[in-house]
Formats: sequence, C-alpha cells, structure tokens
Amino acid sequence: QVQLIESGGGLVQAGGSLRLSCAASGPTFSNYVVGWFRQAPGKEREFIAGIMWSGSTDYVPSVKGRFTVSRDNVKNTVSLQMNSLKPEDTAVYYCAANDRGLYYDPPKYDYWGQGTQVTVSS
Repeated sequence: QVQLIESGGGLVQAGGSLRLSCAASGPTFSNYVVGWFRQAPGKEREFIAGIMWSGSTDYVPSVKGRFTVSRDNVKNTVSLQMNSLKPEDTAVYYCAANDRGLYYDPPKYDYWGQGTQVTVSS
C-alpha cells in the first residue's frame, strides 16, 4: 500500500513559479511510476507529466519546457517544478502512482494523493 501526500500549492501571479512535492509512504517507492495530473473546474482530470522508475520523464505539450518532474527514491518524493505559470494552469494538482507503467489515463493509477490547489492570477 502506498500513500501519497502533495504539498506546495498556492496562489501565484502569471509568470511565477511553484514547486509541488509528492511524498510517498512505503518501502518500495522506487518500483512505482508517478504521474502528475490536474483538474480544473468543470473539466476532466488530465495527465500533465510523469516519471518512470528509471527517471525518464514525459510531458504533455502544454507544459513541456515549463514544468520539470524529478524524483528522489531515497527520500520517497517526486517533485513538479512549475515555471512561467499561466492563468490556464489553475487547477487542483494530483500525484498518482502505479507499478505497471506511465499512462495518461487516470484509472490506470492505483494510488492518489489528496490534491493541492494551484491558482495563477493574471
């Protein structure tokens, strides 16, 4: 069983930066792939970035070049550095994990954090 806890959300002006963290419990966190998702009001939850066991990463076009995902398997954390934030980045951000692979589809993930709100003002 893996428990995930996100932190680091908040209110920021357009062009600013935030760093989200996803802290995981469990001794085998290195066996899990972690995806970052976000959900804006009235919209479906969408994949935005993810990191494999190896540390290789994947990003959707809307965040590529602005967001960076990294992991520390010793500290059992995955981080999402978000730069050049835009108002359209406003959403609740979630980290999620599974031990099978990196997917864009939310149901493919077994474990979810509680979410953290990111609000970008114009």
